[in-house]
Amino acid sequence: MRYFILVLSDKAYKGLRKDECIEAVKSVFNNANFELIGAEILPDELEQIKRKLEELADSGKADLIITSGGTGVSPRDVTPDATLKVIEKRIQGMEYAMIMEALKHTPMGSISRAVVGIRSKTLIVNLPGSPKAVKENLNAIINAIPHAIEKLKGAEGDCGQFLHIEGD
Repeated sequence: MRYFILVLSDKAYKGLRKDECIEAVKSVFNNANFELIGAEILPDELEQIKRKLEELADSGKADLIITSGGTGVSPRDVTPDATLKVIEKRIQGMEYAMIMEALKHTPMGSISRAVVGIRSKTLIVNLPGSPKAVKENLNAIINAIPHAIEKLKGAEGDCGQFLHIEGD
């Protein structure tokens, strides 16, 4: 399964802050059967994020797009808004799982607006912009991701089958 990491951060885009979220995502997928096909940092610009998500999902090259950053309530936090404009189906169970995990670590987890959804045959997952929160949120759903992608691709297997991936 192929994945792409898209970091949304004005400061990282301008080189004012070093991004650590790409490495955080990679560390969680380290033990999984996933191939990183690319990573990019963009500013917090709704239309730019929307276009990139559409481009990646519509190309068919990525089975999974992981975004990091822009999921809060600041005026420049627009990642969920862009994601909602491009997805065809929302997967709220994964969103709930991430919020429940976040709340174990911080009360600020309750203000997450992260979205998980499907465009074509690509799963899009919004994660926070903190490396620690990236790992916590991604580990909350990592075991469901392969099955979701298999189902998107037309697999007819039973949903009762369970695969466990050891994350970082």
